[in-house]
Amino acid sequence: MNRKKFGIILPITLLAYFLILMDNSIIFTSSIQIAKSLTLSSSELSWVSSAYTLSFGGFLLLSGRLSDIWGKKRVFLIGLSIFGITSLLIGFSQNASMIIGMRVLQGIGSSIIAPTSLALIMDTYKNDMRQKAISYYGATAGIGSSIGLLVGGGLTSFISWRAGFFINVPFTLILIFLTSKYVNNSETRKDKVDYLGSLLSILGLIGTIYGFTEGKLLIIIFGIIILFLFIFREQRIKFPILPLILFKNKTRSSAYIIRLLFMMTMLPFWFFIPQMLQSQYGFSALESGMAFLPLTIVNFIVALRLPQLTTKFGNTRILFIGEVILAIGLISVACADINNGYWYALFIPMMIIGLGQGLILAPVTSAGVHEAPNELSGIASSLTNVMHQIGGPIGLSLIVVSTSNFQMKIWIMVAFTLSALIVVAFLINGDKAES
Repeated sequence: MNRKKFGIILPITLLAYFLILMDNSIIFTSSIQIAKSLTLSSSELSWVSSAYTLSFGGFLLLSGRLSDIWGKKRVFLIGLSIFGITSLLIGFSQNASMIIGMRVLQGIGSSIIAPTSLALIMDTYKNDMRQKAISYYGATAGIGSSIGLLVGGGLTSFISWRAGFFINVPFTLILIFLTSKYVNNSETRKDKVDYLGSLLSILGLIGTIYGFTEGKLLIIIFGIIILFLFIFREQRIKFPILPLILFKNKTRSSAYIIRLLFMMTMLPFWFFIPQMLQSQYGFSALESGMAFLPLTIVNFIVALRLPQLTTKFGNTRILFIGEVILAIGLISVACADINNGYWYALFIPMMIIGLGQGLILAPVTSAGVHEAPNELSGIASSLTNVMHQIGGPIGLSLIVVSTSNFQMKIWIMVAFTLSALIVVAFLINGDKAES
């Protein structure tokens, strides 16, 4: 990354995005220690993760729209402040109510940071610089989640699970200072805020995510009905929180589906693999995190080369190649005999999956904001992140209710990836027809 070209804005946005992704992954490797420390039941422990996911996903559309209306710098600072304060309070939590409540608020802070950081990138950089910056942002999504497993395992093993949240505080303070000093105030708009639409979007998204997370069909139906009411309202209101014009672009619409299917694959992978490593091989939390190093390192190397590859081959072709490679990596895991140990069963597939993940995240992020107007950059970024947040719980719940066999779980992830591959193929054919 060339700081002379990018300046300080890109490091600010990438670090902020990295923190919220890493923080969510930390829970995967620290959950056992959190449960022991706070004497949590299995239900309470699941809510430590679910509370964050629900508020994060539920408030994304409102957060993105507010950043377009109130100004991205102001909203970004609000998000950082919420995230930093709640991280501190989570670290001091003494019971289930406190940690779950603070995780709800932390998720709201993250719902502000995720789309606003991408919107700031879109406002700051143009043309090739924007493409490169979005590539780094997309790569951060995969790297942050993977490193979170390593950081969470390391801090939990050597210090405490609380350190995984305390570490956010100094970084957040640094980001608030740098944002206040270096980020320009963006243009504010006098548009009204559709509060009823906001409420419907929050209830619909939370209901859908919660229903899939808990496997409750009636709540899923409730959430979907509310989302349909939300879309119905947005079609008729003059100041929608979600301008439906965003879906008229074929590239963006396809990207939302691909992002959904990607997270239906990868969040279950990040969830089940650490559990398998600890139960099958007796790995510690730290060792489970380190097992993802091959994936993370390859992902990072690809991220450095991705802008050049995208310029040479095109965004959609790179996305297609990434989906193919990801499918190959997952098939390798599904066919492997896990009784042979980590080095024989998972080491090489991890590298292949890291390569595929690295080739997917940046292009699909770029496609999700393709030709989005500047005045809608916040909500376009939110839609990309909404698909990211919804996809994981949907994929995880479908796999949980389908099978308890480890290999079959991976084969279902393969099916999700092949579905995404089909969508990318249609997108490529459409591009050829237009040209």
